[in-house]
Amino acid sequence: MIGSLVATGRRRKLAAGLQRALIVVAALFAAWVIYANLFTISDPLILGILFVCGIYTIMFVAIGATPNATDEIPFYDWALSLLSLACGIYFFVNAGAIADRISLLNPFTPAQLFFGSSLLLLTLEATRRTTGMGLTGVVVLFLLYNQFGYLLPPPFGHGVDDYTYLLDILVFTTDGVFGVPIQVVASYVFLFVMFGTFLSKAGGGEFFFNVAALLTGRTRGGPAKIAVLSSGLYGTMSGSPTSDVVATGSITIPVMKRLGYKARFAAAVEVAASTGGSAMPPIMGSAAFILAEYTGVAYQQVVLAALFPALLYYLGVFAQVHFRAVNNDLRPSDDDIPTAAETFKTGWVFLIPIVGIVVALVVGYSPTFVAGIGVLGAVVASMLLKATRLSPWQIVEGLGETTLRILPVAGACAAAGLVIGGLSMTGLGMKAANVILTISNAQPAVTLLIAAVVTIILGLGMPTPSAYILAAVLVGPALAELGFPILQSHMFLLYFAILSALTPPIAVAALAAAAIADEDPFKIAFSAVRLAAIGFLLPFAFVVNPGLILQADPFTNGLAILGGILATGAIAMSIEGAVGISLRSAERLILTLAAVAAVMPFTLVALGGIAVICAIMARYFIKVKGTQAPDIAG
Repeated sequence: MIGSLVATGRRRKLAAGLQRALIVVAALFAAWVIYANLFTISDPLILGILFVCGIYTIMFVAIGATPNATDEIPFYDWALSLLSLACGIYFFVNAGAIADRISLLNPFTPAQLFFGSSLLLLTLEATRRTTGMGLTGVVVLFLLYNQFGYLLPPPFGHGVDDYTYLLDILVFTTDGVFGVPIQVVASYVFLFVMFGTFLSKAGGGEFFFNVAALLTGRTRGGPAKIAVLSSGLYGTMSGSPTSDVVATGSITIPVMKRLGYKARFAAAVEVAASTGGSAMPPIMGSAAFILAEYTGVAYQQVVLAALFPALLYYLGVFAQVHFRAVNNDLRPSDDDIPTAAETFKTGWVFLIPIVGIVVALVVGYSPTFVAGIGVLGAVVASMLLKATRLSPWQIVEGLGETTLRILPVAGACAAAGLVIGGLSMTGLGMKAANVILTISNAQPAVTLLIAAVVTIILGLGMPTPSAYILAAVLVGPALAELGFPILQSHMFLLYFAILSALTPPIAVAALAAAAIADEDPFKIAFSAVRLAAIGFLLPFAFVVNPGLILQADPFTNGLAILGGILATGAIAMSIEGAVGISLRSAERLILTLAAVAAVMPFTLVALGGIAVICAIMARYFIKVKGTQAPDIAG
């Protein structure tokens, strides 16, 4: 059952000549995206239509209809690809008439009705192939509600009952398929994925892994700590927990198993670490760009606000890994740990584009321009050394691979646009918010808890961008109604959309890790939830205390940073139950309560919590030092 919800079409392995042709076509499409974003000013609707039609033309060739699809392209996939191309040509040729058309007033021509309906159906099939039946089923339910909801009694009924009205909003405006999600994918997300692709092709992924190994490889639990750091570094570029698990877990999970870690724990570490990458600045995956666009908050402000919580998330996972290693006496391994000289001999070039992106963000350039700087920096930096230099064909491959990597994101975001358009058309978003407020009796704490649960449920089996978008339009209005600041409330939803990737019963990131670790995905998911426990607590903390996202005065920010660090360590100690010496149950409870106090926005309460945590930590670390000769950190 779960497998059918997350099962997607199979990525085809085409014959050499056809695969090369596909890469060239995909590269030409990527070059057009660069040109359209950086060198022209395009009508958003026309840009969105051409982007989606181009993506679909490539998608139906590259991705089969089922998980068992053959490498041979059947006639119906060629037909769907040609229909996508025809839609793009029609809309491009008639761009002027479409732009001048008055929505909901001018009637459709037969051609507009045909190509608009075709694009709607193509979007549903593209969503099914790239994200599975989970998201597709949700979209279909919303479409049925949009079309037949007028039959329902108040308060859930609405007055819309005309298919052409539905089609007008969903296809011929920027409120539907071509709304905010696809506009973001067609601009910043595409370019940032291109940056990650070129960085990876030049050897950046190996450099990040070596940096992580250099920092933690010779400490207790070193292989697991390498997985935590390398997955975080890689994940901020990929923005997909599942792809991060596959990319880094294929290396870290076997290493951890070989050194004595249980398969369940090894996979859980990778899942928890990979999931957090979507919350790690400066890139944070596509959902963060959508958040910035949807809320109207500058992306630079989103990055600044997300930085400290992301560091706390990884500190929590890292601390639990360390305490587990100390408790189980997991010794470090000197196998293949690089030296600093080996790591930076060629790896220093990869710092250039990273620094370029950070500087561009600080200066205040637009996300699109920042991404362009990153792409240019990655290509130029790779040319500085022979070992990292990209050949002309590798550059073409990098462009083509970017387009192919964006296919699932584009399918998910186009589908999410259908949901947003339908919600705005029928007003279901505000109706859902009213239901949530009624159930919670408008109590802020209860509303937040319901919002977290609903977001996780919406995200089961879905890509992070889709989960966040659904939560933003269905749950966001309830948080706004209670007066929660827009940045904090939407970051709250984003975190739980991200965490849905490791939450049972579906836990798509755990499913990916299970194949590598040869372990039960449910066991992996539950272990990953335990390791990522701080991630489930952080959103509640930064909604209450804006200092945790650096949105308060300097003193409050500083106190929140200190309290957050100590609270994270306390939670890790409490969960693991030992730091070389077992903690008593009462002490674990006191640590948890002190952690809550330490992140409160009340100075005396926070200082009291900090003092209690410091006292308990000092007591136990002194005991450990007294009973063990070696340093517990190493």
